[in-house]
This record gives sequence, C-alpha cells and structure tokens, in this order.
Amino acid sequence: MNYRKLIAVGAAFAFVLAACSSGAGETTTTAGGGATTTASGGQIVVGVSWNNYNEERWAKWDEPAIKAALDAAGAEYISTDAGSSADKQLNDVDNLISQGANVLIILAQDGTAILPAVQSAIDQGIPVIAYDRLIEDPDALYITFDNVGVGKLEAQAVYDLVPKGVYAIIKGNQADANADFLREGYTEVIGAAVDSGDITICCETYTDNWDGAKAQTEMEQFLTQENNNIDAVLSENDGMATGVVAALEAQGLAGQIPVSGQDGDQAALNRIALGTQTVSVWKDARELGKAAGEAAVQLAQGAALSDVKGVQTFHSPGGNDLTTILLTPIAITKDNLNVVVDAGWIDQATLCAGVPSGTVDACP
Repeated sequence: MNYRKLIAVGAAFAFVLAACSSGAGETTTTAGGGATTTASGGQIVVGVSWNNYNEERWAKWDEPAIKAALDAAGAEYISTDAGSSADKQLNDVDNLISQGANVLIILAQDGTAILPAVQSAIDQGIPVIAYDRLIEDPDALYITFDNVGVGKLEAQAVYDLVPKGVYAIIKGNQADANADFLREGYTEVIGAAVDSGDITICCETYTDNWDGAKAQTEMEQFLTQENNNIDAVLSENDGMATGVVAALEAQGLAGQIPVSGQDGDQAALNRIALGTQTVSVWKDARELGKAAGEAAVQLAQGAALSDVKGVQTFHSPGGNDLTTILLTPIAITKDNLNVVVDAGWIDQATLCAGVPSGTVDACP
C-alpha cells in the first residue's frame, strides 16, 4: 500500500470512529408518534410525561406549542404517554431521565401518586414543571390556567340562565385537583343560591379519567333518578359534556337544559353554535404550551423558580406556597364564538356545521 492510500485508509477509519463516538443521540418515539433524538453534549433535553395522550387538546394544541418553544431555543423534545396509568407514569419519569432529560414537564394522572418521581428528579438536580394539573411540591413550577376561575365562568354562564332550579354536577377525576378547583369556582357563583334554597343540587359525582362515556352513563342515571326534572348541568369539561348532551338528546332535552364545559373542543364549540351546550371555557392551550416550553428552557439554563418570567405565588390546598404561572381563561358562548374563529382555533365551516344560517352571529 503506497503512502497516499495509507493516509486515505487512516482518514476513513478516523471518520468511522468519530461517527461512532459523536454522541448523535438515542432515537425515541414521542407520544405523538414521531421520532426524536435525545441530544447530548450539554444540549437541553426536555422530557414530557403525558398522562393520557388521547385527549384531543394534547396532540392538537399543547404538544405543538411546547415543541415550537423548544425549537426556538434549540432544545430537544422527548415524551412518554402513561395511558391514564399512575403506576406507568412513575416509570415513565424514570425513563425520560434515563434518556437524558434535564428538565421534566409532567401532566400528572394522579397528583399524589406522582410525588415520589418528582422528588427523585428534583434530588437529581432535574427541574420539574407541573403542567396544567397540581403537584403539591414547592420545588416544582406549577403552570396552569386559573382553574377556580374556569369553574366560576362555567357556573356564571349557566346561572345567568337558571338562577333557580335543580342542578346536576358532573365532576372530573377525583385524583386530579382540578376537579375540586372547578367545584370551588362553582360554589363561588351558586353557593349563596344553594344556601337560600333557590338552587337544589340533586346529583353530583366524580368521573374517572374525565371520561365522556362514563359521564353519559352518570347523566342517564341522574335523569332516571329525577324523572328528567333537572334544570341545569354543570359539567366540568367538554369531553364529559359530550356524554351529558348525548344523554339529554335521548330524552329530547338537548338544547332545553343549559350545559357547561371547558377546553374549547371543536365539537363543543359546534354544540354551542347549535344550542345544545351553553358555554365552553376556552383555555388557549397554545399559550400554556408556550409558557411551559419557555420556562423549561429557563430552568435548564439555571434560573431559580422565582426568576422564571411571569411567576407568582399560589397557596395550594395542601398548604404549600407554590411558584406558579396562572393564565387567564375566556368563556365562549353563542355571543362571542367569533373569538375562537378569529384566533384560528376553529374554522367557520367546522364551527357552523349543521347550524341554520343566521341563528348565531358567527354563522351568517
């Protein structure tokens, strides 16, 4: 082998060695089905633990907003999906850490069950963001909408129509603190009327996993129990409102009984235009995801919780003073449906499907 050939072989061998040791990263599958690469060499890697990726909003709004904020900062995104299992989510957090996550965003299935994993991460110097749902750890950053405020907006829209009568309340998952925050908001609006006897709460229940099918069964049972004598339904989110409205439709009552919800699901917004749902409290998940992504980058760069942009102190039900970012929700009714259309949250054709022209301003 001549000298030039020897150099060429050596250069090729060195290139192979460099490629093998370059730390290009470990490929993982995200909750949304795409492949991402775990970064190395000090690059920020943000691990997101979804409690149940099947919820419409997570894939459609929250995840893209988180990813966009991370992309803007040159950070990497990896994720897992617990499939509504609190036990699996504990393992998921360990998995994200093992893949190189140096910041965690956790949408908790069970805010209490997740505490050991959160503490373990924090003990390893990995900042944690409690996303949308409360985790009672003062060393975690809590980012959410004002959920008591969401409950107040839901209740106010229904109360304005039914200041006296029989109410049914369909709450979310008992292990999710948001269910109780929303209920607290209801009390702030209708509590005095309940105390005076103007409003009677005939029926109230938690609903496992905020499941719409379970909410439909619950509403069917309530209607049977009360011989259909229910005047209003406070349903804590749009997924459960889907089940509630289906139960009402079966009895010919859809559109006659006010129903609340939240999240701005497209089907719910269409129901508002149709007149079968009264309100959906819109929490622009794009803003929530953006806030979480930007905060994750700040924490990874060494910012203290108190130095993250936009934080305030929130005194939690567990007696903790949590560092929190609280975003402001908007109640969407038939009178302001143009707000979500103008924001690009839903197109007019989807919003107005089946809606007689001119019955609401957003559907001319």
